[in-house]
Amino acid sequence: MARIDPIPPERMTAEQRRVNDAIAGRRGGGQALGPFSIWLRTPDLAEKAAALGDHLRSRLALAPRHQELAILVVARHWSAQYEWYAHARHAARVGLDAAVVEAIRTRREPAFADDSDAVVYRLTRELCDTRALGDDTYARAVDLLGEQTVVDLVTTIGFYVMVAVVLVGFRIDVPGGARPLDDQGKPRP
Repeated sequence: MARIDPIPPERMTAEQRRVNDAIAGRRGGGQALGPFSIWLRTPDLAEKAAALGDHLRSRLALAPRHQELAILVVARHWSAQYEWYAHARHAARVGLDAAVVEAIRTRREPAFADDSDAVVYRLTRELCDTRALGDDTYARAVDLLGEQTVVDLVTTIGFYVMVAVVLVGFRIDVPGGARPLDDQGKPRP
C-alpha cells in the first residue's frame, strides 16, 4: 500500500494542476502517476524531472532497446514494482526478447544474441550491484557503444535509480495492485 496517495485533482493547486496536466498529457493519462504523484507536491521538481526524463527518452544516442534494458535492470535491482510495470510492457516494442525480460524479472542471467545488449546489461548490473564501474566493463562498453552512448547510458541509469528510490521509498502501487516483482525486499542472490 502506498505511503502517500496521489493528490486528488480537485485538491491540486493551480500550479500542481498545470504540471499534472502537462505530465499526464505526455504520458497518455489524466493524472500523473508513479514518481510524479509524489513529486507533484513540489510542482517545479515534478516539471523538471519530467523534462529530464523526456530528454533522456528522446534526445540521447542511447538506443531505445538499450534504454529499456537498463531501466528494467534498475527496476529489478530495486524491486521497484511501478518502474517495472511502466517499462516491461515496452520491451517487445523496442526489440527486447521476452526471455531476456523474464530472466531479469526472475533474477537469472539473460542469454543475449547481441553483444551490445550484453554490455548494457553488464554495465548496469555492475553499477547497481557494486556501486562502481570497473575498467574492463567500461572499456568494453566504450568499444561496443561509443563514448557518447556510454555517457548517455550511465546518465539514464542514474535517473532511473532516482526514480526507483522514490517509488520504493513511498511504496508506489501498480494500478490494480499487481506485484510483477514478487520478492520485494529480498536481497539479490
